[in-house]
Amino acid sequence: MYRIVIADDHGLYRRGLSLALSAAFPEVEIFEAGCLEAVVNLLAQREHIHLAILDLNMPGLFNQQALSDVLSAYPDTRFAIVSGNDSRSEILRALSIGLHGYIVKSQKDEEVVSAVREILAGRIYVPALLSRTSTGSGANGPQTARAVAQRRIVAASLSKLTSRQRDVLKLMAEGFSNKEIARNLDIAEATTKIHAAAVLRELGVRNRTEAAVALQNWHSKNLD
Repeated sequence: MYRIVIADDHGLYRRGLSLALSAAFPEVEIFEAGCLEAVVNLLAQREHIHLAILDLNMPGLFNQQALSDVLSAYPDTRFAIVSGNDSRSEILRALSIGLHGYIVKSQKDEEVVSAVREILAGRIYVPALLSRTSTGSGANGPQTARAVAQRRIVAASLSKLTSRQRDVLKLMAEGFSNKEIARNLDIAEATTKIHAAAVLRELGVRNRTEAAVALQNWHSKNLD
């Protein structure tokens, strides 16, 4: 049975999300909170919370240090942001802290449920809209040209990775730890760390979340 905290200062949205998740996960136990302090109290009082979904504009957020402290204090709980803000910079900023997913309130119920499944399964969820490019400047505008150039850079970087490094990147993007990757690929954990560092360096990203985003963007564009 999953235990999920839904934290949002808008009661109507909390109840709506609670109903959607209750229907999708028959044995789920859901707790509601209206502020970060209430979330912390729930995490401290309950034996184990599998997932905490936090509204980006909830009272107590977005204080990056406060959120980082909560993540560090409860390493066995997965955390996701839910927000009406779908800007690329905000999504990347939230994920760079170490959150396990970013859900946009405008997404359909089935997309939100799918996102929750992904996060509970141990993967990092990034909304598909992150890979969309703005068309405000026209089909051949500067934003589109910049996005195309960025994809080419990522593609070139991916092509430089060894077969083993690509295996490591795929598992990194799915949220596996170095120890889990080592076990999955039957290699030493120290070797996994070396490959992971090489992947981040080659892609020009700072952490695993950005690597996962780069890989997802590349995949989504090549499937279009």
